[in-house]
Amino acid sequence: MRKKGDVGQISDLPGGSQTGQIGDLPHMLASWFGCGYVPVAPGTVGSAAALITAVALHRYAGISGWHFLVLAGALFYPSVWAATVTARATKIKDPQFVVIDEVLGQWISLAGANPFNWKSCLAAFVLFRLFDIWKPPPVRQLEALPEGLGINADDCAAGLYAALVLWLAGWFNLY
Repeated sequence: MRKKGDVGQISDLPGGSQTGQIGDLPHMLASWFGCGYVPVAPGTVGSAAALITAVALHRYAGISGWHFLVLAGALFYPSVWAATVTARATKIKDPQFVVIDEVLGQWISLAGANPFNWKSCLAAFVLFRLFDIWKPPPVRQLEALPEGLGINADDCAAGLYAALVLWLAGWFNLY
């Protein structure tokens, strides 16, 4: 007999379906609609998908700068939920195919882009990937937070570092 809070099947989890298939909403969101299933460098692919989405949002909806910070904030709770459901279902602490955290971090890094152009987008991409891989303090320590919170928090902090460096570079007209 399971205790309250024990996870037996995907269908037992919030948002889990009766089938437990990869196409369920939490898995689709956690993998950023399948980007995380790319066999090589899924985190980089997730960041690139976030950047492509951001460029499209900028071009067609006029979103730029701090608006990406607002979007990341709005997506934070659903991404924690999706990452938690997916991690529990797979019994993996931080599944490699969960790339919603890269999307949040990439969008946060774009908050520092002023002006928003191809140079700032490229710099945001490189800086975010650098800080996400390097994980300077307290980024690495945030991974220890439980479940989806830990999966997402470290990438959000890496995005903040990247946004700060990008903002300073823009302040000094370096791009």
